[in-house]
Amino acid sequence: MNDPGFDKSLAHRHFAAHCFNSTWDLIDKTERTKEEEVQMLLRAAASVWHWTEREDCTPKNLSIGYWQLSRVFALIGEGSLATRFGQMCLEASPADDPFLVGYAYECLARAATVLGDKGEMQHCLAEANLRASHVGDDDNRAALLADLATIRS
Repeated sequence: MNDPGFDKSLAHRHFAAHCFNSTWDLIDKTERTKEEEVQMLLRAAASVWHWTEREDCTPKNLSIGYWQLSRVFALIGEGSLATRFGQMCLEASPADDPFLVGYAYECLARAATVLGDKGEMQHCLAEANLRASHVGDDDNRAALLADLATIRS
């Protein structure tokens, strides 16, 4: 775009956050239509893409974006893609951040549940709980543990 008044950096910043947050509106619904599932997936993917176009994109940003995309794929029953983005989340997560690594294992546990792999789900839950025990912030630890408690085989 050649419009001198258009700031691509600000646009990517806006849409990365907007798409991420609006995906949550759909994740939080107890029931979704097929159209809402498609919107949820498109918004999560758009959020990650906009992050990758930002100069200030960090491994933490990618970890969180890949985590959300994995969660969306799990919610719509796409276990293989949930696993793929869960692995990308784990790879992007800084090893010294137990909160992000814990959430990477959380999304991998959800993916394994969708695939019916109880052994892998239990392994990932154990890894996530181990990381949760090292999260220093009480609110973050509680959030991770609460999400882990919702995973059922």
